[in-house]
Amino acid sequence: MAPKYKLIYFNLRGLGEPIRFLFLYGGIEFEDIRIEFEDWPKVKESTPYGKLPYIDVDGKRITQSTAIARYVAKLVGLVGKDDLEDLEIDSVVDTLIDLKDVQVAYYYEEDETIKQKKKKEIAVNETVPQFLSKLDARVKENGGYFVGGKLTWADIYFAAYHETTNLFAGENVIGKYPHLLAVADKVYAIPAIKAWIAKRPVTHH
Repeated sequence: MAPKYKLIYFNLRGLGEPIRFLFLYGGIEFEDIRIEFEDWPKVKESTPYGKLPYIDVDGKRITQSTAIARYVAKLVGLVGKDDLEDLEIDSVVDTLIDLKDVQVAYYYEEDETIKQKKKKEIAVNETVPQFLSKLDARVKENGGYFVGGKLTWADIYFAAYHETTNLFAGENVIGKYPHLLAVADKVYAIPAIKAWIAKRPVTHH
């Protein structure tokens, strides 16, 4: 009997969307449980570590979004062919997480002077262009994908990540990187993911 999966996360895309994309790619049924922010204080103490997302597998609850994504990637056959490819995939994903953390710090900065400084130094001149240009070159060198010239969960993760990049400085920061955009387009064209995007709940991010 197949396990029953539940994904518990806020009512947004964020850290949950890469996991949803991976489930969808593999045709694995899962219950998409969404917590509204106003209900979070009542729910927090019942979660494994007081944070979301977590996954419930036949009653066993596990947290940490990257670990969950990697687990589902194994289920659906989107990991590397060997340990070295898995290392490359993890490296790409961790780089994207580093960029996401920079975005989040910018997005929630309340001091407008500091925020504008971050926008100029990080989004325009330094961190984001440096990382994205190298990731774009990597895709070009690897036959249109991040690792091994084939679709892996790094590509799925990037496509889900790409959807929220405009939170950073209110700009399309990936628009000038054609190879990265092509990766996202390939993932969005996967029938199950395309159908999900057309019907999923509309959220701010």
